[in-house]
Amino acid sequence: MKKAAFHTLGCKVNQYETEAMKEQFASRGYEIVGEEEAADVYIINTCTVTNLADRKSRQYIRRMKKQCPQAVVAVTGCYAQVRPEELEALPEVNIVAGTGEKNNIVDYVEEYFTNHTKQKHILEYDALTSYHDKGIITSMDSRTRAYVKIQEGCNRFCSYCLIPFARGAVRSRNPEEIIEEVQALIDKGFREVVLTGINTALYGTEENFPYPLTDEEKALGMHGIEIIISRINALDGEFRIRLSSLEPTVVNAEYVKRLMRYEKLCPHLHLSIQSGSDSVLAAMNRHYSRQDYLDIVRVLKDCDAHYGVTTDIICGFPGETEEDFEDSLRMTEEADFLKVHAFRYSKREGTAAYEMKNQIDGETKNKRVNRLMEKAEKVTQRFFESSAGEVRTVLFEQEGSLISGYTENYIKVYADGGEEHLNSFQKVKLLEPYKDGMKGEIL
Repeated sequence: MKKAAFHTLGCKVNQYETEAMKEQFASRGYEIVGEEEAADVYIINTCTVTNLADRKSRQYIRRMKKQCPQAVVAVTGCYAQVRPEELEALPEVNIVAGTGEKNNIVDYVEEYFTNHTKQKHILEYDALTSYHDKGIITSMDSRTRAYVKIQEGCNRFCSYCLIPFARGAVRSRNPEEIIEEVQALIDKGFREVVLTGINTALYGTEENFPYPLTDEEKALGMHGIEIIISRINALDGEFRIRLSSLEPTVVNAEYVKRLMRYEKLCPHLHLSIQSGSDSVLAAMNRHYSRQDYLDIVRVLKDCDAHYGVTTDIICGFPGETEEDFEDSLRMTEEADFLKVHAFRYSKREGTAAYEMKNQIDGETKNKRVNRLMEKAEKVTQRFFESSAGEVRTVLFEQEGSLISGYTENYIKVYADGGEEHLNSFQKVKLLEPYKDGMKGEIL
């Protein structure tokens, strides 16, 4: 029996697609092994959000080949899609397959075992127009939380981002297939379903959405991701729904308010702002203002004062002044973020920002990232401190000296407990900040 190992870089969509590829290989008779083990084939699912992501991908490619020189190395994902020639030129790489070719990766590997000829399979951007069915996923590495991909592609074309070029046009997955997959995962015992996509908020927004709505959905004026949330919310079982992210370039405060009616939807949202400055947001082609963003946050906080809002902020975007950066610092306070992911702006060839004037030097970027992280940590600690005394529902996932898991609003909680508490919802009183989260007491 041949052995296949996988390494995934980047987003939740990549993690989901790796699970899909694992199931495809397993169905063809391969044994799935860990990436540190000897294998006949290594699949590296790449990311290209930053230059660092590209570099990490190349490092893993070399590591896998060094670990097992006779193995086939197949590289897929966003880096493979936008820079196939760069990867094809690496002597360690045997197969390059773009984002639209992941569904065929087993066939390409089998073909390589037969003819030992280097391969490159890339669909051009204009051909990335249909949702590629990868089948129903019935397992995940996690025993408690399952990711379900509902959407592919992005048409926002933020000026710093390569992903629309790597993933193609917006296309939505068949709602019936999504529900079938969610039901199968619930039946397997998963207690949290995380809806994910390249730009999740774009679900159902393409022209001539091809899937029919029910009469009730039409009467309620449903559109977009609410369709899927509504249908999953109606399923039986003890589980909760989490959104991986929503984009303020797509949704507004009024739309977000509609989503608050679904009781199984977690009061947590990753809402990427990218900058707190209106001038930088305009240069980024983000199509909202800082006030638009705060209007969404206000709707969320009105629903739950400790609604968990997490975000991404880029430091050192071309032309970002000190005043612009101060706007981002102030935004961390105003939005009362649970967590901020801070990034240095990464210059990506092929994007509009690559050609912009007033590029920021690396030292300034580093200083701003450090200042932002320091500020964000204080805001996070304040969020934890103000949450002390609350009773939240925790889905415990990991054992240790203390068991740990996440509240519905995405606070990591550590508590005394045992195996009997794992993969189950427990009412927990939050006590005090601890490590990267809070200590709690199971009630």
